[in-house]
Amino acid sequence: MQIIENSKIKEKMYIDKLENGLTIMILPKKGSRKKYVIWGVNFGSIDNKFIIGDDDQKIEIPDGIAHYLEHKMFEQRNGKNSLDTLSSLGVDANAFTTNNFTAYLYECTDNFYKALDEFMDYVQNPYYTAENVEKERGIIEQEISMYDDEPEWAMYMNTMKLMYHKNPIRIDIAGTKESIAKIDEKTLYTIYNNFYVPENMAIAISRRF
Repeated sequence: MQIIENSKIKEKMYIDKLENGLTIMILPKKGSRKKYVIWGVNFGSIDNKFIIGDDDQKIEIPDGIAHYLEHKMFEQRNGKNSLDTLSSLGVDANAFTTNNFTAYLYECTDNFYKALDEFMDYVQNPYYTAENVEKERGIIEQEISMYDDEPEWAMYMNTMKLMYHKNPIRIDIAGTKESIAKIDEKTLYTIYNNFYVPENMAIAISRRF
Protein backbone atom coordinates (compact mmCIF):
# COMPACT_ATOMS: atom_id res chain seq x y z
CA MET A 1 0.00 0.00 0.00
CA GLN A 2 1.20 3.49 -0.87
CA ILE A 3 0.57 6.44 1.43
CA ILE A 4 0.73 10.04 0.24
CA GLU A 5 0.79 12.63 2.99
CA ASN A 6 0.22 16.39 2.83
CA SER A 7 1.68 17.84 6.01
CA LYS A 8 0.26 21.31 5.36
CA ILE A 9 -3.37 20.21 5.50
CA LYS A 10 -2.60 17.14 7.65
CA GLU A 11 -4.24 14.60 5.38
CA LYS A 12 -3.17 11.21 4.05
CA MET A 13 -4.29 9.31 0.97
CA TYR A 14 -4.05 5.52 0.94
CA ILE A 15 -3.55 3.88 -2.45
CA ASP A 16 -3.70 0.17 -3.17
CA LYS A 17 -4.22 -2.12 -6.15
CA LEU A 18 -6.60 -5.04 -5.81
CA GLU A 19 -5.85 -8.51 -7.15
CA ASN A 20 -8.10 -7.83 -10.16
CA GLY A 21 -6.03 -4.75 -11.06
CA LEU A 22 -8.42 -2.06 -9.83
CA THR A 23 -6.70 0.90 -8.12
CA ILE A 24 -8.37 2.13 -4.92
CA MET A 25 -7.63 5.54 -3.38
CA ILE A 26 -9.05 6.47 0.03
CA LEU A 27 -8.88 9.93 1.57
CA PRO A 28 -10.19 9.98 5.16
CA LYS A 29 -11.81 13.31 6.11
CA LYS A 30 -12.04 13.97 9.83
CA GLY A 31 -15.26 15.60 10.97
CA SER A 32 -16.84 15.67 7.52
CA ARG A 33 -20.39 14.41 6.90
CA LYS A 34 -19.98 14.63 3.12
CA LYS A 35 -19.02 11.45 1.28
CA TYR A 36 -17.62 11.53 -2.23
CA VAL A 37 -16.84 8.76 -4.72
CA ILE A 38 -15.44 8.97 -8.24
CA TRP A 39 -14.78 6.04 -10.56
CA GLY A 40 -12.46 6.84 -13.45
CA VAL A 41 -11.85 4.90 -16.66
CA ASN A 42 -8.70 5.40 -18.69
CA PHE A 43 -10.66 5.99 -21.89
CA GLY A 44 -11.53 9.37 -23.39
CA SER A 45 -12.31 11.13 -26.63
CA ILE A 46 -8.75 10.90 -28.02
CA ASP A 47 -8.78 7.08 -27.83
CA ASN A 48 -10.23 6.52 -31.28
CA LYS A 49 -7.75 3.93 -32.60
CA PHE A 50 -6.51 0.83 -30.82
CA ILE A 51 -5.45 -2.79 -31.28
CA ILE A 52 -7.26 -5.79 -29.79
CA GLY A 53 -6.71 -9.53 -29.73
CA ASP A 54 -3.69 -11.71 -30.23
CA ASP A 55 -3.84 -11.11 -33.98
CA ASP A 56 -3.28 -7.37 -33.46
CA GLN A 57 -6.62 -6.46 -34.99
CA LYS A 58 -6.72 -2.71 -35.60
CA ILE A 59 -9.93 -0.91 -34.63
CA GLU A 60 -10.92 2.62 -35.53
CA ILE A 61 -14.02 3.92 -33.78
CA PRO A 62 -16.32 6.88 -34.45
CA ASP A 63 -15.50 10.21 -32.81
CA GLY A 64 -17.59 10.89 -29.72
CA ILE A 65 -18.01 7.27 -28.65
CA ALA A 66 -16.50 7.74 -25.16
CA HIS A 67 -19.07 10.45 -24.45
CA TYR A 68 -21.87 8.37 -26.01
CA LEU A 69 -20.98 5.38 -23.83
CA GLU A 70 -20.97 7.58 -20.72
CA HIS A 71 -24.55 8.63 -21.51
CA LYS A 72 -25.69 5.03 -21.97
CA MET A 73 -24.24 3.60 -18.75
CA PHE A 74 -27.15 4.72 -16.56
CA GLU A 75 -29.92 2.82 -18.36
CA GLN A 76 -30.49 -0.59 -16.81
CA ARG A 77 -31.88 -3.89 -18.06
CA ASN A 78 -34.80 -3.65 -15.59
CA GLY A 79 -35.97 -0.44 -17.29
CA LYS A 80 -34.76 1.85 -14.52
CA ASN A 81 -32.29 4.70 -14.80
CA SER A 82 -29.56 4.65 -12.16
CA LEU A 83 -29.48 8.45 -11.97
CA ASP A 84 -33.12 8.39 -10.89
CA THR A 85 -32.41 5.62 -8.37
CA LEU A 86 -29.52 7.55 -6.84
CA SER A 87 -31.55 10.77 -6.75
CA SER A 88 -34.30 8.97 -4.84
CA LEU A 89 -31.68 8.18 -2.17
CA GLY A 90 -30.83 11.87 -1.83
CA VAL A 91 -27.58 11.40 -3.71
CA ASP A 92 -26.12 13.90 -6.17
CA ALA A 93 -24.74 11.77 -9.03
CA ASN A 94 -23.22 12.65 -12.37
CA ALA A 95 -20.66 11.64 -15.01
CA PHE A 96 -18.37 13.38 -17.46
CA THR A 97 -16.01 12.66 -20.35
CA THR A 98 -12.70 14.39 -21.06
CA ASN A 99 -10.08 13.98 -23.76
CA ASN A 100 -8.32 11.16 -21.91
CA PHE A 101 -10.71 9.68 -19.33
CA THR A 102 -14.32 9.12 -18.36
CA ALA A 103 -15.59 9.44 -14.79
CA TYR A 104 -18.69 8.49 -12.82
CA LEU A 105 -19.27 10.09 -9.43
CA TYR A 106 -21.64 10.84 -6.61
CA GLU A 107 -21.69 12.72 -3.33
CA CYS A 108 -23.99 12.42 -0.35
CA THR A 109 -24.36 12.74 3.39
CA ASP A 110 -26.67 9.75 3.96
CA ASN A 111 -27.34 6.40 2.24
CA PHE A 112 -23.69 6.07 1.25
CA TYR A 113 -23.63 2.26 1.07
CA LYS A 114 -27.01 1.95 -0.69
CA ALA A 115 -25.74 4.43 -3.25
CA LEU A 116 -22.45 2.56 -3.53
CA ASP A 117 -24.31 -0.67 -4.35
CA GLU A 118 -26.21 1.05 -7.18
CA PHE A 119 -23.05 2.83 -8.32
CA MET A 120 -21.01 -0.37 -8.51
CA ASP A 121 -23.87 -2.16 -10.24
CA TYR A 122 -24.52 0.21 -13.12
CA VAL A 123 -20.86 0.86 -13.97
CA GLN A 124 -20.22 -2.89 -14.19
CA ASN A 125 -23.42 -3.91 -16.01
CA PRO A 126 -23.90 -2.13 -19.33
CA TYR A 127 -27.14 -2.57 -21.25
CA TYR A 128 -27.16 -1.52 -24.89
CA THR A 129 -29.82 -2.31 -27.46
CA ALA A 130 -30.46 -0.95 -30.94
CA GLU A 131 -33.51 0.86 -29.57
CA ASN A 132 -31.95 2.58 -26.56
CA VAL A 133 -28.80 3.51 -28.50
CA GLU A 134 -30.94 5.13 -31.20
CA LYS A 135 -33.01 6.97 -28.60
CA GLU A 136 -29.87 8.51 -27.10
CA ARG A 137 -28.63 9.69 -30.49
CA GLY A 138 -31.19 12.51 -30.67
CA ILE A 139 -30.31 13.66 -27.15
CA ILE A 140 -26.61 13.86 -27.96
CA GLU A 141 -27.31 15.62 -31.26
CA GLN A 142 -29.11 18.31 -29.27
CA GLU A 143 -26.15 18.59 -26.89
CA ILE A 144 -23.78 19.02 -29.84
CA SER A 145 -26.00 21.76 -31.28
CA MET A 146 -26.12 23.49 -27.90
CA TYR A 147 -22.32 23.63 -27.64
CA ASP A 148 -22.04 24.78 -31.26
CA ASP A 149 -24.05 27.84 -30.23
CA GLU A 150 -21.70 28.73 -27.35
CA PRO A 151 -19.05 31.29 -28.45
CA GLU A 152 -16.55 30.21 -25.78
CA TRP A 153 -16.69 26.56 -26.81
CA ALA A 154 -16.54 27.42 -30.53
CA MET A 155 -13.46 29.56 -29.89
CA TYR A 156 -11.80 26.77 -27.88
CA MET A 157 -12.44 24.11 -30.55
CA ASN A 158 -11.26 26.40 -33.36
CA THR A 159 -8.08 27.07 -31.38
CA MET A 160 -7.48 23.33 -30.94
CA LYS A 161 -7.93 22.76 -34.67
CA LEU A 162 -5.42 25.50 -35.46
CA MET A 163 -2.86 24.24 -32.96
CA TYR A 164 -3.16 20.51 -33.68
CA HIS A 165 -3.44 19.23 -37.25
CA LYS A 166 -3.39 15.48 -36.53
CA ASN A 167 -3.70 14.97 -32.77
CA PRO A 168 -7.25 13.79 -31.89
CA ILE A 169 -7.45 16.46 -29.18
CA ARG A 170 -8.69 18.71 -31.99
CA ILE A 171 -11.88 16.64 -32.19
CA ASP A 172 -14.91 17.64 -30.11
CA ILE A 173 -15.40 15.32 -27.13
CA ALA A 174 -19.02 14.71 -28.16
CA GLY A 175 -18.04 14.07 -31.78
CA THR A 176 -20.20 15.33 -34.63
CA LYS A 177 -23.71 14.48 -35.75
CA GLU A 178 -22.16 12.57 -38.62
CA SER A 179 -19.74 10.56 -36.44
CA ILE A 180 -22.25 9.55 -33.78
CA ALA A 181 -24.58 8.30 -36.54
CA LYS A 182 -22.08 5.43 -36.96
CA ILE A 183 -22.31 4.30 -33.32
CA ASP A 184 -24.31 1.15 -32.55
CA GLU A 185 -24.72 -1.23 -29.63
CA LYS A 186 -22.08 -3.66 -30.96
CA THR A 187 -19.43 -0.93 -31.05
CA LEU A 188 -20.35 0.23 -27.54
CA TYR A 189 -19.96 -3.31 -26.18
CA THR A 190 -16.59 -3.64 -27.93
CA ILE A 191 -15.36 -0.46 -26.23
CA TYR A 192 -16.78 -1.42 -22.85
CA ASN A 193 -15.30 -4.93 -22.88
CA ASN A 194 -11.84 -3.67 -23.83
CA PHE A 195 -11.54 -0.53 -21.70
CA TYR A 196 -13.98 -0.85 -18.79
CA VAL A 197 -11.83 -3.47 -17.10
CA PRO A 198 -10.43 -3.26 -13.52
CA GLU A 199 -6.80 -2.77 -14.53
CA ASN A 200 -7.84 0.26 -16.60
CA MET A 201 -9.94 1.86 -13.84
CA ALA A 202 -9.51 3.58 -10.48
CA ILE A 203 -11.88 4.48 -7.63
CA ALA A 204 -11.31 7.36 -5.21
CA ILE A 205 -13.33 7.65 -1.98
CA SER A 206 -13.35 10.62 0.35
CA ARG A 207 -15.31 10.38 3.61
CA ARG A 208 -15.05 10.09 7.37
CA PHE A 209 -13.78 6.69 8.54
